[in-house]
Amino acid sequence: MEEKYFVCTGCQKRYPPDRIFPRCDDCFEPLEVEIFQEKINKKNHPKTTVDIHDNNILSKYASYYSFTHLDKELSLKEGNTPLIQANSLPSLLDIDNIYLKNETVNPTWSFKDRGTLSSIQHAKNSGYNYIGTVSSGNMAVSVAAYGARANIKTFVLVSADIPEEKIKPVLIYNPVLIKVEGNYGKLYFESLKIGRETGIYFLNSDVPFRVEGSKSIAFELCEQFNYDVPDYVIIPTSSGGNARGIIKGFLEFYQSGIIDNLPRFVCVQLEGCAPIYQAWIDRIDRISPVVKPKAIDNAIANPYPPSGNELLRKLRKYDGIVTAVSDKEALAAQKMLAREGIFAQPAAAVSISAIQKLRIKGIISKTDKCVAIITGSGLKYPGILDYHRFDIRTCTLENMKENIVSILKK
Repeated sequence: MEEKYFVCTGCQKRYPPDRIFPRCDDCFEPLEVEIFQEKINKKNHPKTTVDIHDNNILSKYASYYSFTHLDKELSLKEGNTPLIQANSLPSLLDIDNIYLKNETVNPTWSFKDRGTLSSIQHAKNSGYNYIGTVSSGNMAVSVAAYGARANIKTFVLVSADIPEEKIKPVLIYNPVLIKVEGNYGKLYFESLKIGRETGIYFLNSDVPFRVEGSKSIAFELCEQFNYDVPDYVIIPTSSGGNARGIIKGFLEFYQSGIIDNLPRFVCVQLEGCAPIYQAWIDRIDRISPVVKPKAIDNAIANPYPPSGNELLRKLRKYDGIVTAVSDKEALAAQKMLAREGIFAQPAAAVSISAIQKLRIKGIISKTDKCVAIITGSGLKYPGILDYHRFDIRTCTLENMKENIVSILKK
């Protein structure tokens, strides 16, 4: 496989494939691996392009990745996540067909593992001895875990006010963890500068090969729907890299002739920290930082998302939608997903809130086929459960039967 060049998503300037710094020197917009668009004979797909028995996402979809060498030992068997048809949500939301792409079953319980594998493969191929990341939780765990498996020194930078329960699952992998006081949005850009000066490859939210990992979600969805794509794909959105990857994956299959049309993409933010949504409704092309973010789950609360401008461009070009939901709506959606047997973070459940909101507005119809991307497990943030009211009863062993019977009679 010939390595692809990087292309600036803003000014389209091209960069060589051995470049590590993930942003353009001229306009500072994020770089992206050139799109794969070789025409494929649909009758021969997936036999000639995808090994359906391969459970490594990078080798399974090798025709859509530019790696000349793969170290399969880096993988923790990420991806290949289930697509579940919802049972209770259709009646609750008045939509016949709702599907859940359950990313909570990845090795470290979130979608981040796809991009971490792809990025760390690029780091190893490029000869880097140090990796790092800036994270509010999910990516920190993912990069620490994969760094440990790759036996590569790993630096994890987190906000100083991160909940303690989000740190402990990172520490077990023994990275260098640094709590940083200051603006979280600026931390991302400062890390890139430090990485360039010190030789640390920061696998942050929108580095090109993290976006490349996320596009495997789209590939899997196409397979799981037998290449008859859904009407809507709803994506919880913070930094924007995952949404960029999903859109890119569908585009590559579409431009290769494997699918006949694109779904409509919906990106969802929390109202207390929604810079992409604000730019969307203001009809402007560039995001502005949120000065005082206030959201119930910081996994979806990046005040200055580095992929924000490019995501706006993509969504406007392909008739996408950006919406925002309240903390209360996210918590309600978390309980809705629990009725389906999925314990998700509120940040991951916002896709359900968005479907509900768009159905009420009449944008999504009753017969539309909708896929909600469930990005991360609630096990990553169990403290959030304190916001819910649960029915917990206490009784003695002697009167236990009496209590149970009284409940059954209600």
